[in-house]
Amino acid sequence: MTVDIRIVRAGQMYRYYLRETVVGDGRRPARTPLRAAQEQAGVPVGRWMGRGLAALGLTAGEEVTEAQLRNLFGERGRHPCADRIEADRLAKGDSPKKAYRAGALGRRVTVTGVDFVFRPQPSVYLLWAFGDEETRRVIEAAHERAIVRVLEWIEDEVAVIRYGKDGIYRVRPPGGLVAARFRHYEARSGRPLLHDHVLLSVKGQRLDGGWGSVHTTALYENTVAASALYNELVAAEVCEELGLATEPRTVTEGRRPVMEIAGVPNGLIRWTARRSDQIATCLSELEYEYVTAVDDDGEPRFLPVVSERARAKLNQIAARKTRPPKKGKARSLGQLRADWKASAIRTSGVPADVITSLLEYARAAAAAIRARVAAAVDVALAAVDVAATVFVMNEGGRFHRRHLLAEARRHLALVLRGRRRDPGLDDQVVAAAISTHCLDISEPKTIRGLEAGYRLYTARWALSDLPARPRPPTNVSDPDRHPATDPGEPLAHRPPGQDAGEWDVPRIPLQYDRAVLAGAVVRKQLHTTTTATVRGRAYDVVAHQQAAMPEQLLAPESADPEHDDQEPEAGRGEAIDMKALRALRKSRTDVEALDLTADRLRRIREAGTKMVNDARVRADRHPAPAAADAVRPDDQQAHRPQQPAPHRGREAGH
Repeated sequence: MTVDIRIVRAGQMYRYYLRETVVGDGRRPARTPLRAAQEQAGVPVGRWMGRGLAALGLTAGEEVTEAQLRNLFGERGRHPCADRIEADRLAKGDSPKKAYRAGALGRRVTVTGVDFVFRPQPSVYLLWAFGDEETRRVIEAAHERAIVRVLEWIEDEVAVIRYGKDGIYRVRPPGGLVAARFRHYEARSGRPLLHDHVLLSVKGQRLDGGWGSVHTTALYENTVAASALYNELVAAEVCEELGLATEPRTVTEGRRPVMEIAGVPNGLIRWTARRSDQIATCLSELEYEYVTAVDDDGEPRFLPVVSERARAKLNQIAARKTRPPKKGKARSLGQLRADWKASAIRTSGVPADVITSLLEYARAAAAAIRARVAAAVDVALAAVDVAATVFVMNEGGRFHRRHLLAEARRHLALVLRGRRRDPGLDDQVVAAAISTHCLDISEPKTIRGLEAGYRLYTARWALSDLPARPRPPTNVSDPDRHPATDPGEPLAHRPPGQDAGEWDVPRIPLQYDRAVLAGAVVRKQLHTTTTATVRGRAYDVVAHQQAAMPEQLLAPESADPEHDDQEPEAGRGEAIDMKALRALRKSRTDVEALDLTADRLRRIREAGTKMVNDARVRADRHPAPAAADAVRPDDQQAHRPQQPAPHRGREAGH
C-alpha cells in the first residue's frame, strides 16, 4: 500500500513527532524553535487542512505552530489555540479550572489522532526526483490534490463519531475533520521518497455542537480503499498533465501487481529499494527461526510453515531490526535532487541518458500503450472481476463493501492505464457487484450491523472444485531438518554449512496467487455475464479484456495494414503470443510473471473455447429476438469473445 496508518498518542507526540517527524524525520536540536528547525532541515512548514478547521477558527493552508500541535495532539485533545482561549478567560475573571475547561474539545483522550503517510508509487517519485522543475511541480500538485480528495472521502463516507451506550450509535462529523500535513523528501536510506505525514485529529464536532471522538477502527478498516483512491488520483493527474500512461508490474510473486509509470526502468526502482533488500534478507532469517523454533519439550512452538499472517508480522519485525539511524546533515531539495541523479547514474546500472531523459522515455512508452489499449470500462464485466477476486481472497468467502470498493478502484486503475474516470464509477461497479453477484448474509445483533458499510456478503456462486490451500504437516520431528518444498512432505536434512535463509522455507501460498489461479474456475461456474447492451455493440467483451491486458500479452496486430479494419475471424486459435509470454516470465517484470504457466494458460484457453462453441450452439437453436432492447442469457453467452479466460482482467493481474 502507498497509504500507511499509525496511531498517535499524547505522550508519543512529544517523544517522536515534535522532535523528528515535523522536521523531515531528522533529529531536532534541543531548544530550537520549530520554524527554525524546519528551515535547517530543508523541509516546508506544516499546513492545516480539513473542513473541520472552520469550527476551530483556523483556515486551510495556514501554518501549523508547535503550540497548536502540542495542544491538539499532545495535551489529550485540547483546542489548538487553547493557550489563548485560557488566557482570555482568566483575563475576564474566570477561575483557572473553568478557563482550562474552555479550551477543551470534549473529553480528554489518550489516542489523539492517526498518522496517515501518503507516498506515490516509486516510478512517480523517480520522475519527481530526476525531472525538471515543471515536472516536479506537476507531481507535487497532483500529490497534494490527491491527499485533499482522500481526506474529503474519509470525512464524507468513513469517519464516524460514536455515542450512546458502548458507542452503538454513530454519526458522521457534519463539520468535517482537522489534520496537519508535513512534507518529507527522502527515505531513511537517503534515496528519494516524496511523502507527506497527515496527522488527523480524532476530535470531531457533533450536530449538537459538542465534541466527540472519531472511531479509529473505521479508519483502519478503510485504509486499503483510501490507498487505492490515492494511487488512482495521483496516476491519473500525472499521466494527463505529462502525457504518460501506467502499466502493471509484479513486485513480489504471488502478490498483486502494482501500477507504475510505463517507461521507468525497473533498475531505477530497484535502486530506490535498498531498504527492501535489507528487509528481505532479514525476513528470510526470521522465517527460518519461525519454522524451527521449539519449546523446552522439543515440540514446535509455531506452525512448520509460514502463513500469510505470520509473514506480515515477521516483515514488521524485519523492518524494525533493519531500520537505519536518522539522517545527518540537512540538504536543500535542489542539492538532494542533484545528489540523487549523480548517485543513480553511478550505482543503479541504468544508462545515464535514460536517467537524464526519463520523462521522454516514459512519454514514448505511453504513446505505444495508448495506441493499442483503449480506455473502455464495462461496469457489468468489471463487477464480475471485482466480485470474483474479493470472494476468493477473503477467508471463508465473506467480505464487506469496503473490500469491493478497494478492488473496484484497483480494477479501474488497471483498465484505464492512467486516464481519468468519471466520479462515482467505482461506486457503480460496487453496486453492480452487490446487486448481481453477492448475497447479503448479515445477521446484525447491534445497530452497527445494520449499517450499509458493515453488511456481510458472500458470492452467489460456489467454488467447491477450487483447489484447497495446502495444509501444514501435522508434526515435525527434528528442527534441524531441511523443510521440504511441499509442506505435506517430510522434512529433509539441511545441508551442513548452510545458514538461515540459504534454503527454502515452506510457505502457504499467498491469497492473491490463489485468486489468479481460481479466476478461470469462477468464470466457468458463472452461467451468464449480465450486460446492458445487445449483440453488435461497438464495444464488447473483447475491448474489456484487451484494456486489462499487459502490452506483452495483447493479441498481435495485423501484419497487413490494408486489412486493419477487418474483424477477426471466428474461432481464432492463438490469442496469446507464447514467445512474448516466455520472455515475460523470464524477466518477471509484469503481471503474468505469476505462476500461470503456459500449460495452464492453454488448458484455460481450451476450456474457454469450448464454452464459446457451446454458447454458439445454443444461440443457433434460439435466435435472438427482433426487439433491440431484448437480451436473453443465450445471446449474452453467444456474444462472448473468441479469446479465452486468460484475457480477462483478473487473470491479467487484477
